[in-house]
Amino acid sequence: MLTLVSGLAWTLVYVEAIRVGLRDRTYAMPVAALALNLAWECTYAVGDLRTGLSPQGVVNLVWAVADLAIVYTYLRYGRTELPAFVTRPVFAAWSALVFATGFAVQWLFLAHFGTHDASRYAAFLQNLLMSGLFLGLYAARRGPRGQSLLIAVAKWLGTLAPTVLFGVMEGSGFILGLGLLCSVFDLAYIGLLSRGKGEAALRGRPDPSR
Repeated sequence: MLTLVSGLAWTLVYVEAIRVGLRDRTYAMPVAALALNLAWECTYAVGDLRTGLSPQGVVNLVWAVADLAIVYTYLRYGRTELPAFVTRPVFAAWSALVFATGFAVQWLFLAHFGTHDASRYAAFLQNLLMSGLFLGLYAARRGPRGQSLLIAVAKWLGTLAPTVLFGVMEGSGFILGLGLLCSVFDLAYIGLLSRGKGEAALRGRPDPSR
C-alpha cells in the first residue's frame, strides 16, 4: 500500500509539472533535482531490464519518459529565466554539464553502495535536495509562477510513504532522518504556496499556482 501511494503521488508530481510548465512557459522542477531524477530513473530502469522487467521497472520507465517531458520545458523556456549574458551556447553547455553530473552521481552511488542501498540512499538524498530547491525556486521567482500546490502536496506524500516503509517498518535510521528532513522542507513549501493562494484570493486575482 505504501509503495502504491508513493508511486501514484510521484506520478501526479510529474504530470502536474509538465502541465504547469507548459501553461506558464517555464519549468516546474528545479534543474539540479530534475537531472538527478532523470539519471536515477534511467539507471534503475535499464538495470531492471537486464535482470527481467518488474512492476517497479515499468514505473521507472514511465517516470523517465515523464522526466524527459519536463526536461523539454526546461530546455525550451529555461534560458529566459537567466541573465542576458547567458547565451544559447553557454546555456547548452551548462545544461549538458548538469545532466551529465546527474548520471555520474548515480553511477558513483551504484559503484560504492551496490544496487539495493544506492537506489534508496540516492533517492532520499536527491529528494531532500529537491525539497530545498523548491523553496529556492519560490524565492527566485518571487512567488508561485511555474509551481503548484498539487506538486507540493503530492511530492510530500510521495516521499512520506517510503519514509515510513524503509525508515520505520524496515528500521533504517538514515532513511528515516532524511525522510523527516524532507517533510520539514516540504511542509514549509506547502505553507508558502497555501499563503500565496490566500493572498491571491484576497486580492481577487487568479492564483498562478493553480
